Amino acid sequence: MLFRQTARSAAALFGFLFCLAFAAQAQTASVKLPNVTILATGGTIAGTGATSTTTVGYTAATVGVQALIQAVPEMTKIANVSGEQVFQIASENMGNEHWLTLAKRVNTLLAQSNVDGIVITHGTDTLEETAYFLNLVVKSRKPVVLVGSMRPSTAMSADGPANLYNAVLLAGAPDAVGRGVLVVLNDQINGARDVTKTNTTSLDTFKTPELGMLGYIVGGKPFFYRASARKHTVETEFDVMNLSALPQVEIAYAHANVGPVAIEALVASGAKGLVHAGVGDGSLPAKVRPALSSARKKGVLIVRSSRVGQGIVARNGEANDDELDFVAGDNLSPQKARILLMLALTRTTNTRDIQRMFYTY
Repeated sequence: MLFRQTARSAAALFGFLFCLAFAAQAQTASVKLPNVTILATGGTIAGTGATSTTTVGYTAATVGVQALIQAVPEMTKIANVSGEQVFQIASENMGNEHWLTLAKRVNTLLAQSNVDGIVITHGTDTLEETAYFLNLVVKSRKPVVLVGSMRPSTAMSADGPANLYNAVLLAGAPDAVGRGVLVVLNDQINGARDVTKTNTTSLDTFKTPELGMLGYIVGGKPFFYRASARKHTVETEFDVMNLSALPQVEIAYAHANVGPVAIEALVASGAKGLVHAGVGDGSLPAKVRPALSSARKKGVLIVRSSRVGQGIVARNGEANDDELDFVAGDNLSPQKARILLMLALTRTTNTRDIQRMFYTY
């Protein structure tokens, strides 16, 4: 009798454990991994050096996207990853034509139901500019994450693999939806509009100095603490899908003893817009003001920005923008003010409307 009861108890226990194991297996099988596409453009993350200690003087953009993916097999546990080689360049060579090609490909992919997010591998020199451009023209709430590295793939302590893993993790994360284009390096998440490269070689070079990062990636999970307040992606008025070129917009850098030569040359080259990276609060040196005023009278749009790197350029502060018919660049860096002015000129040449855009995006 005792034997029968023991046998029945053992059978019941075995059945219970089997059900638990089956349920766990079924739950694991039901977890659907996000589909993330990696668009590779080159840069240091795809670079190689002569030795494992070469961290400067290496050759960028030599490793293809499939090799990058194969180097981080752990990504297959967090996403269904596919890759495309869009460009293979060092990012100092990134041009308007590259941006248009990239933006169109991103929009096309994100319109597909089988793509949940996109990672773009990119050189760090102009990564912040590409990120802001995409932040203004991507027409989807799905995550778009730009990632790079400060050391080539052959370095003994290369940061690229971990950065790429985090980027894929972030691109597939529900918490990243609707936050605009993101930049992730060194376990830190920054927004495209405000992030900038702050150091020539250190790993923690990408920062948002005044406003702060959006969050961290810790323990395989993104943690967000704030969101970008300015409109982006689906909320913008810019559409590049039918554009074959962008208006020529240049930057003139102010300094002690600056003269009008650069401004006059840029205008003569056919610039439709000009960002003046002024000193202080976007001040206009006496030798420069007449050249900028003359350029505006010729139809060139002028944006007053600052070389300082932080702070707002106040409208009608260091110059009478109303009288000069200039646009104040708000707190955008000169390189990002150039991007917004380019896109603004695809919509209008009205300075009041363009000023509105600078306060909106």
